[in-house]
Amino acid sequence: MDTLLAFYHTYENQIFNMGKNTLLTLMILVIASLLSKMVKKAVFASVSRLSKNDEIVSTLLSKVASYAVYLVAMVIILDLFGVNTASLVALVGAAGLAIGLALKDTLSNIAAGIMILFLKPIKKGEFVEFSGTMGTVKDIGLFTSIFETADGLYISSPNSAVWASTIKNFSRNSRRRMDITVGISYDDSIDVGMKALLDLASEMEVLLKDPAPQVIVHMLADSSVNLQLRAWAPTDKYWETFWAMQKNAKLRIEEAGLTIPFPQRDLHIYNHAPSQQNVTQ
Repeated sequence: MDTLLAFYHTYENQIFNMGKNTLLTLMILVIASLLSKMVKKAVFASVSRLSKNDEIVSTLLSKVASYAVYLVAMVIILDLFGVNTASLVALVGAAGLAIGLALKDTLSNIAAGIMILFLKPIKKGEFVEFSGTMGTVKDIGLFTSIFETADGLYISSPNSAVWASTIKNFSRNSRRRMDITVGISYDDSIDVGMKALLDLASEMEVLLKDPAPQVIVHMLADSSVNLQLRAWAPTDKYWETFWAMQKNAKLRIEEAGLTIPFPQRDLHIYNHAPSQQNVTQ
């Protein structure tokens, strides 16, 4: 007991300062936790208004702001315990440079992710195609972007691969053109076929009137004259309209008395008379 009392009297100031700093550390952590939540909500709300309710950008920046509060709190705590924060910052900077050189591919994904988030060639919920991959955008992170294909497959792609590719966005524009191609026989009337397809388009209320649907002779193929109906539909109703048009186009062509021919070839057989040299004596 005497030893403990002697130790306490010897290091009384240090023990007092340690206790005080420990209490201050706990207070700083509690305040940082509360302040982090407040800053996160405020940044999320502000960015949502500026980015027109883009959930991905708002979530990312709110998390960064939240971590920044904890980072400042950590620097203050280290300063309380006498750590030279200036040297620490220099050390962290040097370590960051070394890590950056080692993880240059990862950093390129981060840079690409930031470019995607702010320039927005793709957004959550859009159906896109890049580098032969097609799917709905589920999430865009700092390192990877997540997609879901039409048949339910999960695809995770590095942001650098997405950013470096030509992106075809099927959802961005409000309207899309569909091309319905139907082949009729060379013996059939082209005008009757074109009228049948135009009548079909005029009866489909979902199709846009401007631009107006049109029918053209698309190709003089080997076995058929290919007529093509070009019509515009709202993007959100494109596929259901396209499938209905494909079905109804065949029915209308047949109702008009026209024929959708199968590919065919004419085979000519020539019967040559045997030469006299091959005749048996």
